Amino acid sequence: MLLTGLGANGGAQAQEFPQPGRPLMFVSGFPAGTAIDIYGRIILERVQRELGVPMVIDIRSGASGNIGMEHVARAAPDGHTITLATSAMMAINPAVFPRMPIDTQADLVPILGVFDAPNFMTVSTEKRPDFTTCQAVVDAARARPGQLNYASTGNGASTHLAGAQFASVLGLNLVHVPYRGGPFAMTALYQGDVDVFFYQTGPVIEFYRQGRVRLLAVTSGQRVAAVPEVPTVAEACNLPGFDSTTWYALMAPARTPQPILNRLTEVFTRVANEPEVRERIAAMGFTPNVQPPEATRARLARDIVTWRDVVARTGARAE
Repeated sequence: MLLTGLGANGGAQAQEFPQPGRPLMFVSGFPAGTAIDIYGRIILERVQRELGVPMVIDIRSGASGNIGMEHVARAAPDGHTITLATSAMMAINPAVFPRMPIDTQADLVPILGVFDAPNFMTVSTEKRPDFTTCQAVVDAARARPGQLNYASTGNGASTHLAGAQFASVLGLNLVHVPYRGGPFAMTALYQGDVDVFFYQTGPVIEFYRQGRVRLLAVTSGQRVAAVPEVPTVAEACNLPGFDSTTWYALMAPARTPQPILNRLTEVFTRVANEPEVRERIAAMGFTPNVQPPEATRARLARDIVTWRDVVARTGARAE
């Protein structure tokens, strides 16, 4: 398919997309086994079938997703390098990092919003047998201020801000311990190095079903269909209105020509709306929420303001 777009200099240029023999690089800013990587594997064969070129999951983790985002923002705007970014990467990182490598609104452009993901308040079944309810954790934190801690997938990640927001509204002194992604934080939880982890739904549900962790509450406004027995934080901790949910959206370099963006949006919309894809996403505890580029852009603008206020209130900072 020959697509014609405008180059960075404003002149017309013919661009073929996809280019024969060139893979689509699907960049993940977090390690293998996390939600971005899992989603990429779910859609991989379908995207390859739609575009007729290989899709490669390219792990570039670190700095709470900033490394992966910067790589995509600096990539050639030809449609062959994209990322699945989170609202934490796009809206929280600018508030907590004193120096951002990119401007998330100016240097990346939305392709499609795909799903929403709350966090579960997670504890180790073996290492923290006394933490059977949200209230039990709250009581322990109040009895031993500054001695309980919580893991996160990095400074500024949604797992960080969910814990900071939780501690702030309850007036708790919880120590934040950042790790370089979910697998590392989960290992710390299993070893008893940390007390609590506000982990995202997809990766943690399987551990829950295996009995390795206990899910005390979910940070969304509603219970998650995949595990309806787990109460919301609002219910379990008597915090009406508490909500800390992350959205995920596909992004491309900002100078990508509109015809290429339209093609990507068209392909990923079809893939994201396939019944099997939606079912697998829901089974992981995520909420399918396919949003067009305009709605995603508006959502990002709102969240930048919201999370800036949360960060100011909690004092969360990347170090």
